[in-house]
Amino acid sequence: MNIFVCIKQVPGTNKVQVDEATGVLKRDGVVSKMNPYDLYALETALRLREAHGGKVTVGTMGPPQAQAVVREAYMMGADEGYVFSDRRLGGADVLATSYTLSQAIQSVGDFDLILCGKQTTDGDTAQVGPAIAEYLGIPHAAWVSKLTVSGDGVDAEQQLQDVIETVHMPFPCLVTVEQDICMPRLPSLKTAKEIGDKPIHIQGLDSFLDTDETHYGLTGSATQVERIFPPVSDTVHEQWSGEGCAAKLCDQLKKWKFV
Repeated sequence: MNIFVCIKQVPGTNKVQVDEATGVLKRDGVVSKMNPYDLYALETALRLREAHGGKVTVGTMGPPQAQAVVREAYMMGADEGYVFSDRRLGGADVLATSYTLSQAIQSVGDFDLILCGKQTTDGDTAQVGPAIAEYLGIPHAAWVSKLTVSGDGVDAEQQLQDVIETVHMPFPCLVTVEQDICMPRLPSLKTAKEIGDKPIHIQGLDSFLDTDETHYGLTGSATQVERIFPPVSDTVHEQWSGEGCAAKLCDQLKKWKFV
């Protein structure tokens, strides 16, 4: 089974500045990590490979420093990794990001199964995975909490709002997974030593089937940020010390009519 896993490097903190002109996160110098939901997708892929054989390839769209999450995926057991990095891809909205990844995946090879985390912690749209599948013209299922190989495809158990639905999809197909599908393994120090300087493939827009720059990045985005600004903080803090703090607190709570 040939499996591709979409992973992403996201900020490791919620204190991230935003470029007010473009509405894009300023990622330079910010501590980053692999998107937590993508860990579940990667673990699912590794377990399917262990059970049925095959190969697990990971890919991420981002700046060159996104190689760090590919290296982490190698330490967990991924076979091959790609970073799709090109300044012309920057500033993409959900639509342009999905199209970019669909082109990137096709440039790598043919896959039986594409796995994505349910959503990313820096976007929370949960739309990229299904949109990739639509661009590729393949069946897909979202919010999947259980996945099994069945014949020429997979059975996916979806956690919908009021019901649990099981669907069968033939290969090739795409699945976005919930966090309760499995428990991700920790990166292995033993594996880290074994992989050494295992190469990470860097590809740009010129490697895609569609090389029209207007279909990518800010120019290829259907939505634009009109205005963005940091929230205003009007919180007032008081610090008390010494004797009588309990009485002061009681008086303050009465003043606020909490008691």
